[in-house]
Amino acid sequence: MCTCSPEENAIIDRIIGCRRSNREFGPDIPEKEDIRRILHAGIMAPYAAVAVRTSKDYFRRFFVIKSGSQAMNSLSRFVFEKVQKMEAELALAMERDPLFRKRAAGFYRRLAMIAKLGFVPGVGTAPYYIVAAERRGYPPVELQSLAHCMENMWLKATALGLGFQLVSVTSEMADDPVFCSELGLRPGKWALMGCAVGYPRDELSPAIRPPVDDVTTWIE
Repeated sequence: MCTCSPEENAIIDRIIGCRRSNREFGPDIPEKEDIRRILHAGIMAPYAAVAVRTSKDYFRRFFVIKSGSQAMNSLSRFVFEKVQKMEAELALAMERDPLFRKRAAGFYRRLAMIAKLGFVPGVGTAPYYIVAAERRGYPPVELQSLAHCMENMWLKATALGLGFQLVSVTSEMADDPVFCSELGLRPGKWALMGCAVGYPRDELSPAIRPPVDDVTTWIE
């Protein structure tokens, strides 16, 4: 078991405390070695070993798409079209069900805002759009594994002074044959999650969280 010193624990606490969602990126391109270090952190994240134990090859893949590339132009269009479709389908569902409309109103406003922008923030607006793929298995816990993967990558990006933004709509592309074909994946065989990485344009404000004791019940 790895034992960390008090100094190392303090560094971990500081990195966790500094983690933020970054939505504005500067023009400078991060070094590829820094991106590799972020991906390595993703590889080291927990995974659903029981669910993928019969797989003969590795269960996790990464795709790093650079802004301005032909692949980015294609993928950004596919993702934006998915958002448009989701907005239309959600609007119809909300019209049919008033109770659902109350629950989904916040998410619908977010989709409508992106549709109005004409692009998905993070996909082409940051130097790199990274897609992580996790092989589907049973039980279906691949999205949980991808959440661990993204958190590791996020913390490593923070430690490297890089901005990080989740692009959660990427998960909706897992069954899209055109999007998956662009990555060389079989649609429906992998769960997906995405993020944007680059240098933050502005310094972000500190996160506001409640004290631990305010949200903790000790049961002994």
